[in-house]
Amino acid sequence: MPSSVPSFAELLGQCERSAVHLELRDSYATTDRFEAWKRGERIDWEDRKSWWHPYDQMIADTVAKGVVIRRARVVSEPVSEYIRWEHYVTHANVAAGEQVRWLPRRRATTVPLPGNDFWLFDDTLLRVHHFSGEGAVVEDEITADPEAVKLCSAAFEAVWERAIPHHQYKIWREPAS
Repeated sequence: MPSSVPSFAELLGQCERSAVHLELRDSYATTDRFEAWKRGERIDWEDRKSWWHPYDQMIADTVAKGVVIRRARVVSEPVSEYIRWEHYVTHANVAAGEQVRWLPRRRATTVPLPGNDFWLFDDTLLRVHHFSGEGAVVEDEITADPEAVKLCSAAFEAVWERAIPHHQYKIWREPAS
């Protein structure tokens, strides 16, 4: 049965000014790339053809037309193994033109946060992600509800203001005992 929710590509393609993405989970469903990383496989960042994906090109094309794309991640510390991997592969997001920041969860106590990850397009349309407890996407919800947009926009900006730019964020690990 076809979904009535527009695809991410459609929503991003309609975007004219900005797209922001707030991530709140410490892990998501595992992928083959994550499993490979856990086995010790690393990306040759010098060989762009080996890691550049259609998603990266879509982001690069969108940024080239003047849309600012920002991603903020609220993370627990010490970070999960998944977040360590996510930090590693964020090189691709940045290379594509995304601006990425990280906010340690302990610095988010005074930020009113929504209960779900989301994308906000041009400050008017939300794509809310609903996940299972294991981190798999259950469904995406599209809404232009002014109250939801206002909350999510304010939450993103508050996180962004407190967050650390990707190139400055150092993964915090539990001290060895």
